[in-house]
Amino acid sequence: MSHPLVVNDALTAPAALLSWSAVRASGPGGQNVNKVASKVELRFDFAAWPELDEGAKARLRALARGRLDAEGRLLVVSQLTRDQQRNLDDAREKLRALILRALEVPALRRPTRPTRASKARRLDDKRRTSEKKLVRRGGGAD
Repeated sequence: MSHPLVVNDALTAPAALLSWSAVRASGPGGQNVNKVASKVELRFDFAAWPELDEGAKARLRALARGRLDAEGRLLVVSQLTRDQQRNLDDAREKLRALILRALEVPALRRPTRPTRASKARRLDDKRRTSEKKLVRRGGGAD
């Protein structure tokens, strides 16, 4: 059974939405790798979390687009160590960091127009580049 995941002071993900399983890890570990299931797969059903607003859910979905399983749950994997409990703690921390990133509301970009001086600089640069290339072709006046 999982424990609730404390994201910040205001948000705690209930344990009912978290599930994890241990599988055999790949990579180094000698005989240990074939015997011990130390890799942890943590699944989080964030769509069923009522405290998370729709904007944050959409941002979380976008951040984790490659980590969603067939049911739409977020899958976080950890095989950092050879210890199952430490991998579970690492996966929970990865999930917490991902949720915190999704909670950040991006600043709205206010569209601006280029200034008259920046337009003049751009056109001046274009004219200079054009003249330079014309001279290279041998068609320009020296």
